Amino acid sequence: MSTVSEVQVNEVQHGDDSVSSKRRRTFSESENSENISPKKLKSLDDMSGDSPPSIQTKDNFSSLSAPNGCSKSVTLSSSKPGAIKKLVIKNFKDKPKLPDDYQKNTLEKLKEAVRAIQNSKSIQYSLEELYQAVENMCNHKMAPLLHMNLGGLIELHVKSNMDQFLEDSMDRPTFLKKINACWISHCQQMIMIRSIFLYLDRTYVLQNPAIPSIWDMGLDLFRSYFMSNNVVLARTVEGILMLIEKERHGDAVDRALLKSLLRMLVDISLYNDAFQNKFLAATERLYADEGRQLMQELDVPEYLAHVDKRLKEENERLLHYLDPQTNISPCPPNHLAEDEQQVVKQKEVGLGNKGLQYTMVTIRTRRGYQSTRWPLIHTVEKQLISEHLSSILSKGFDALVEENRVSDLTLLYSLFRRVKDGLVTLCGAFNAYIKTKGRTIVIDPEKDKSMVQELLDFKDKMNNIVLNCFQRNEEFVNSLKEAFEYFINQRANKPAELIAKFVDSKLRAGNKESTEEELEKLLDKIMVLFRFIHGKDVYEAFYKKDLAKRLLVGKSASVDAEKSMLSKLKQECGGGFTSKLEGMFKDVELSKDINIAFRQHMVPLRYPQLSNIDLTVNILTMGYWPTYPVCDVTLPVEMVQYQNIFNKFYLGKHSGRKLQWQPTLGHCVLNATFAQGKKELLVSLFQALVLLLFNEITELTFEEIKTATNIEDGELRRTLQSLACGKARVIQKMPRGRDVGDADKFLFNKDFTNKLFRIKINQIQDERDQ
Repeated sequence: MSTVSEVQVNEVQHGDDSVSSKRRRTFSESENSENISPKKLKSLDDMSGDSPPSIQTKDNFSSLSAPNGCSKSVTLSSSKPGAIKKLVIKNFKDKPKLPDDYQKNTLEKLKEAVRAIQNSKSIQYSLEELYQAVENMCNHKMAPLLHMNLGGLIELHVKSNMDQFLEDSMDRPTFLKKINACWISHCQQMIMIRSIFLYLDRTYVLQNPAIPSIWDMGLDLFRSYFMSNNVVLARTVEGILMLIEKERHGDAVDRALLKSLLRMLVDISLYNDAFQNKFLAATERLYADEGRQLMQELDVPEYLAHVDKRLKEENERLLHYLDPQTNISPCPPNHLAEDEQQVVKQKEVGLGNKGLQYTMVTIRTRRGYQSTRWPLIHTVEKQLISEHLSSILSKGFDALVEENRVSDLTLLYSLFRRVKDGLVTLCGAFNAYIKTKGRTIVIDPEKDKSMVQELLDFKDKMNNIVLNCFQRNEEFVNSLKEAFEYFINQRANKPAELIAKFVDSKLRAGNKESTEEELEKLLDKIMVLFRFIHGKDVYEAFYKKDLAKRLLVGKSASVDAEKSMLSKLKQECGGGFTSKLEGMFKDVELSKDINIAFRQHMVPLRYPQLSNIDLTVNILTMGYWPTYPVCDVTLPVEMVQYQNIFNKFYLGKHSGRKLQWQPTLGHCVLNATFAQGKKELLVSLFQALVLLLFNEITELTFEEIKTATNIEDGELRRTLQSLACGKARVIQKMPRGRDVGDADKFLFNKDFTNKLFRIKINQIQDERDQ
């Protein structure tokens, strides 16, 4: 003991009761006296007759010499009654000597305790007594001998344990259970032994770096005898591999046993050399055979699901026992080298009723360990995915995209991204599919009517796959654009023409298919296709022609939609592309103002013959609008008179300009009287010229009509077909038939009936204009 203790006493006892009695009286008297001198105190002691010779008085202190050699200083308080006395105990001046046979007896006692632990028997001595014995031997320079004797005992025990596994009679499951039980028992024994020899570990071992700690010594001995016996090592590794293979084939195995055995191999630094290399080789053989077989037997979706299942199983296997990155080891952290372990978590665990405790430490495994996770998963990915990239894509990729199997395509992408060049190969297959599929849509003339809608649907489908299945990968986005641009231009100019006509059909009045919001979204999608086509000038020509018809005939569904489309084109191609189109809109707006002014001009003028006619004129700038053929037809006198009045009015306001009338763009509303009542007929100018002939004559031949109207032959035949052979047959053709011949006769159909009051009779279009 190296400390000095201060003890509070009320009396000092001596071996002689009479002396104690007298001293009590003396102290009592001293306490009752306020001013007692040392001489008087001495005379009182002398009167007792047998006062110890060693007692000396000085001031208020008395020094007492005890029989054991310790000097005791007693403080006497004379100021107040009942004061506390202090006793100071000092150390021995000389270290106590051990008995001559102490070393022999103590070693034997410790050996007996170690053997009892190794044989799972009760220890005759208390753990505190054994710990004190180790401490005494270390303090008296017996630590080397103690460490050597302890190592010998552990080595003998490990050797005897390993000898039992040399028998070949045990089957593999029994062998694995016994070797695991041996390992667990060894660890538990080393924990208890180290608890007893902890003082040796924390003094002698720490002072000598070359000497292993008690725990490391136990591990090294276990590893040495485990490695030296090739039969034991081989049977252990083969047994572990057998259990893992059984689990991979669907059998239930003891995962706790596997986990414990693999942790053993890690702790004794045999995991990589003895197990991992063989395990990875077995894994490669298994999945190589399985991949070749299943690629022939299963469809692509089934094969992908199987690969995903295998990867999940291996990850679960890693989590449960295969990848011992973190290991529960009973080794105290301060006795492992820093490069061998990393402390993650620790907690105190009791050791029964003996009161000792040790620390369970979660550590990263020992030197030389490499994680199994990456090589294992890489091996599975290589054998089940990398080796079959082309086979998977050629066997079922097109079908997955064609059937829009979103979940399967998502799984395909997630698997391919795990391996080298997987996404590159997948992107190439995706690009090839788009080009092949898109070309079949564009090239086939029979699909012209539905081409644009099919392209829009196809683009939506591919966008959905890239967005939801391929995680909007930039490589796939660019590949999609490149593929569309490639196939949409395989048929020169036709896609541009059809896209323009598709836009026309959506912007015409009477289109009830969609709301304004839906129409706006549709126009955005059309602009995406527009970006892909190379013949943008072809698109402009057809778009301008259709736009002119919508504006002049009043068929535009929405001015806002028209201007929105124009804005999109301007943003895409620039102001030069849309300048003429914008000029067309300006002409229509100016024409409205001119017509208002013309009607005001006609008010004071009196023309009775024109009272039943209302004329509306659109003034078109020739540079903005499409070029139309000039044709000279014979108009009724009233129309000619109206034209002359308008010419005089307009040229009077705009001198230097020239008006050229275009009858091909004119349209009329005629009031017609039939047997069942009056109707309004919405017809073209050419149709109106033909029908007005029947006001005076009820029957006309083809040649008579041609001479009276001066309409071009082909245009006249189409006009007569629309009036006599269409749904609204306001005139009758003789003989009946679809085609109009030179000798055909036409009669006014006075018995014409229709439930509508206002009837639109569509003009048959020239095939060249379609």
